Formats: sequence, structure tokens, C-alpha cells
Amino acid sequence: MKIAFLDQSTIGPSVRISKPAFAHDWVDYDNTSPDEVLERLQGVQICITNKVRVSASVLKQLPDLKLICVAATGFDNVDIATCDELGIVVSNVRGYAVNTVPEHAFALIFALRRSLVGYRQDVINGEWQKAGTFCFFNHPIKDLAGSRLGIIGSGTLGKGTARIGEAFGMDVVYAERKGAAEVRSGYTPWQEVITTSDVISLHTPLTPETRGMISTPEFEAMKQKPILINTSRGGLVDEAALVGALDNQQIAAAGFDVLTTEPPQTDNPLLGILDRPNVIVTPHVGWASEEAMQTLWDQLISHMENFHKGTPTNAVGSAGR
Repeated sequence: MKIAFLDQSTIGPSVRISKPAFAHDWVDYDNTSPDEVLERLQGVQICITNKVRVSASVLKQLPDLKLICVAATGFDNVDIATCDELGIVVSNVRGYAVNTVPEHAFALIFALRRSLVGYRQDVINGEWQKAGTFCFFNHPIKDLAGSRLGIIGSGTLGKGTARIGEAFGMDVVYAERKGAAEVRSGYTPWQEVITTSDVISLHTPLTPETRGMISTPEFEAMKQKPILINTSRGGLVDEAALVGALDNQQIAAAGFDVLTTEPPQTDNPLLGILDRPNVIVTPHVGWASEEAMQTLWDQLISHMENFHKGTPTNAVGSAGR
């Protein structure tokens, strides 16, 4: 059985690499461009991809392909409907980021709520040394205790972030789906969360319904001028509108670990404001603690072995059920 990993460079060097117990021929590619996918998957039975897109047109030209292992929870880079049509099983990894993503979200929240970036730069620039007193107040500092944390997305990662917020005395609320006709028990109306939250953290998949879910109307409604945190998917937020919201002081700060295009292109509007003390952009590493990456790898191998035994696990389409 031939196995190809299309973007092996997305797995960190600390991971202890194991391989499936069954006989196989394994090929690693550091990265794969869109025009290389078809050629590299010819004759392959198992494809591993983290972010490389496997489109419908490519899938229809791969009669040998039987399993796609997505090295992530999100699987919007694979055409699931076509996989179902062709009988290709798609398995993702789940639960591996239960600690790392919420911790990263709160690293961003802490840094921005207490203006750590701005104050660190002040010391580097010599501002403290020239202050003439033991401290100074160039940037706002606010407590987390007593503030409202609005969580958009109530899955494992949203709940993990909520638990940390509750531990710090925050008033945590889960947003009902945008445009929902009714509010479920345990949820708060979308508009109320947008209007009243001091911190808003996104933990929802990118789908046609959620793409661009935070844009100009939402920023205009953010009366509390919140910190906006996105450790989920870049396409959830209109990035040009985000820059406008920062310019217009409709939000206090932005902490993003994900962007619409990754790596970002030179025309990404956020790249022009990285020197601001209330903006932090990290390169999609919220998922990548050493512990989480090892768990992810171990799951990938188990999915291949289970598929080989005839019992696919974590199938996201109908083909493996």
C-alpha cells in the first residue's frame, strides 16, 4: 500500500515519528503546490494532507485512492461530497488540541488585555528609563475578572477556552448561531454577545455559513470595544473590515493565529499594522504544542491501521460509516 504525505513540513521536529504496522511504501513531500497534487497522488492508496487542497477534479482522476487522512480537525480542504461519491474514506484528527488552542487563545487575551506588547516595546525603546518614575501609563491595562468573554463555537476548543475564562472570574457566554430563529438553552443571542462582550473568541469551523461572519455590521455593534481573538479559521473575519474597526476604535485589539490566506500574501491588510501595540498575529501555531502534535501523529497512524483492518475511525463523510 502506497502512502503519500503532501505537506510533511507541517509536523514539527519534536514529534516521534512512527509508521503503520502493515506493509507499505511511504513518501514524504515537504510541501505540495496545487499543480503537483494530481501527479504526486498517482497510484497512492492513502493520502495525508494538513492544508493541501484535494479538489473534486483531482479526486476523479485517482482511481487507486482509498483513504485521505487529514492531519487536522478542519477538513474544508478536501471535497467531501466527491469522496463520498467515489467511496474514498476521509478521517480527521480530533481532541488533540484540547489544551494547546485554548491556552494560545488566552496567551493572546492576556497579552492584549494588559498591553504587554506595547509595554515591552516601551522598555526596548528606552521609555521606562526616561520616565523619571517607577512606572508610567502609555497603554491601557484591564483585568479579566468581571469582564465578559463571548465564545463563538461551543465545541471542544470553545469549551476549553470557556473553562479558562471561568477560572479567571470572567462571565462566559456562548453565542447562538448567527441568524438563528430560536435561542437554545445555554446560549445567548448572537447580537447580545456581539454587543456586550469585552473579549470575543472564535472557535467555529469555516463553512459557507460562517465565512465572513464577523464584518463591518458586527464591528459597528461592538459597544464594549472588545478584544477579538481568532485561533480558528482566518476566513471567519473580514480582514479589511477588521483593520477599519481598529482604525475607528470599534474594537480595542486583535489577536489572530489564522489568516484568510496562509502564508499571507503581501496585500493582506493585517500585514500593514503589525507594528501596532494592540495587534498580535502569530503564524498558525496555536495547535502546535509538542504534546498536541504527538497526539495528532499517533491518531493519524491509528486511522491508517484501523482502515487497513476494515474499521475506519473518525470518518467525516458517509464513505467510512
